[in-house]
Amino acid sequence: MGEALTQARFVVTDNGAALGVFGQRDEHLRIIERALDVTIVPRGNTLGISGHPGAVEKAIRVLEDLTQLAERRPYLTAQEVRTALRLVSEGGSPLAAMELDVIVVNARGRPVTPRSVGQQQFVDAVRNNSLVFGIGPAGTGKTYLAVATAVRALKDRAVSRLVLTRPAVEAGEKLGFLPGDLQEKVDPYLRPLYDALHDILGFEKVQRYLERGVIEVAPLAYMRGRTLEDAFIILDEAQNTTPEQMKMFLTRMGLRSKMVVTGDLTQVDLPPDRPSGLADARRVLEGTGIPFVYLTGADVVRHELVEVVLRAYERDEHRRSQARADGAACGPEAGGHGQ
Repeated sequence: MGEALTQARFVVTDNGAALGVFGQRDEHLRIIERALDVTIVPRGNTLGISGHPGAVEKAIRVLEDLTQLAERRPYLTAQEVRTALRLVSEGGSPLAAMELDVIVVNARGRPVTPRSVGQQQFVDAVRNNSLVFGIGPAGTGKTYLAVATAVRALKDRAVSRLVLTRPAVEAGEKLGFLPGDLQEKVDPYLRPLYDALHDILGFEKVQRYLERGVIEVAPLAYMRGRTLEDAFIILDEAQNTTPEQMKMFLTRMGLRSKMVVTGDLTQVDLPPDRPSGLADARRVLEGTGIPFVYLTGADVVRHELVEVVLRAYERDEHRRSQARADGAACGPEAGGHGQ
């Protein structure tokens, strides 16, 4: 016999919070129902919940989390509901507790906080270590959280400057001749770093810091021959470094400095015959105690469809890999039609 169903009640005493928890036309409740296979029936501010005991317990924990959030700010998004569900399923801290872990307040007055278990692990690792690798797909917040943590360190005077760098590798397309001076030629490659800085600090403050040398944004080639002291250094898109470039970068660290290396091993834009410096570093540094934090599609904080796209591509790549393996297994047997 299957597990017996159970019923429970959950009351949101604050009317404003109830609107945030329930969502427009009870949209948030429907998301919880589908995710946990429970039934939620609202009557006023009281919710009747029925389903398998474990699922009902999770639903109550999600509702408690959302209620705490809604009591601080009544408008919640569907993405926040899904994040709360994911955190409960993964055994992470409640979303309401994560929101209290403010890294920095951005230029629009919004707090920057971890939004998933993986993001929390990444931020904690960056805070507690001098060198951290963050590996994961697009949309998991690697670059943005690294920049936010760097800005926090600058504000706290833990470092005196920020150095942000990327390898200047074209992402699957030839850009051809670019007009302008050297800086104008490389700026397109560095645009994602500028975007994160502008969002967190604001355009004018970033410009002042750039002019004063407090912030430096430069291609990886500019790092050669330097020793970077009293600095927070970020290497983004590290999958597009060569092993030699990665070694060069890692040995730039000077006294009182911190380094964060981010990348996505599924988006290597190097020629097929050139190994990725990020993959090589993972192999070489295994067992050294240097932390590698792996983020996944579960940590995506862009539009919910980004996670759908990532999962679809992962499934397709798995099918292709399996097809290649099957093809190799069915190839000519050793010693077939010889000479």
